[in-house]
Amino acid sequence: MNARPVITLRLGDWSELAAQATPIRFQVFVDEQQVPADMELDEFDALSCHALALAGEEAVGTGRLLPDGHIGRMAVRADWRGQGVGAALLQALIDEAERRGMRRLVLSAQTHALGFYTRFGFVPEGEVYDEAGLPHQMMLRQS
Repeated sequence: MNARPVITLRLGDWSELAAQATPIRFQVFVDEQQVPADMELDEFDALSCHALALAGEEAVGTGRLLPDGHIGRMAVRADWRGQGVGAALLQALIDEAERRGMRRLVLSAQTHALGFYTRFGFVPEGEVYDEAGLPHQMMLRQS
């Protein structure tokens, strides 16, 4: 059995990473989860720090950090889930937030992923709500 390539992470702005991050987000959110395509890209992309997970030269996951401390658009290709890609992306975004002096991080988690985010110190806040037809819950992390 061939070993998979080591995952490397790259942080950058939207102009640098959009070409590789966009197809992942559309595959996960639009194709798999049926989020309307016109909701996927937004005005916050240009303002955010983006993280890209690479297996060799191939992009396999992405996420973003907004200037106000929101983490979002966490997406990992189906064939790479369960292999630490999401954890590496989230940790890179947390580390970048801390480097920027952000002590309060917030995210809108799909409810099936609450346990994942809890492992990184995020705590559920408030009630479950609908976003793009999927149940979500706000989560908060303070350092």
